[in-house]
Amino acid sequence: MKTMKIYLVQHALAASKEEDPSRSLSDRGIADIRKVADFVQQMDIVVHTVYHSGKMRALQTAQVLEEHLNVETEIAESDGLAPMDDPQIWYDRLASMNQDIMLVGHLPHMSGLASLLLGRDAGSEVVTFEMGCIVCLHRTDQGTWSVDWLINPGMIHK
Repeated sequence: MKTMKIYLVQHALAASKEEDPSRSLSDRGIADIRKVADFVQQMDIVVHTVYHSGKMRALQTAQVLEEHLNVETEIAESDGLAPMDDPQIWYDRLASMNQDIMLVGHLPHMSGLASLLLGRDAGSEVVTFEMGCIVCLHRTDQGTWSVDWLINPGMIHK
């Protein structure tokens, strides 16, 4: 089994439903994800595709990241990334994939997917996500997953 990297991203801070029914990123959310994207740009990350849930806040987060990373194809909307979707959907898909990808979504889905990949129950919180956070996991030659790194906006001081 080929080594593979997956970047799990929780969307950045969005406006409240009262402020913006489409829940676009707030000014702080845009600033936070740009800060994270600027930081990880130095890592020369290459991903085949950036998939997002289709919700405005995830799409906008994906767009900012796409501007700063080497993305081989267009960003794409995907099913199975909504907040309450079953993480097993993407867990199963990843078993047959071998290209590095990025998934931009929501809690509790991202947390559940990370837990499944790391050998735990989807309901357990193995990785603590924050808005605008990126968690890099890699699949080893043996087919198991482990955490490479995690970065969130609060860790970057500019």
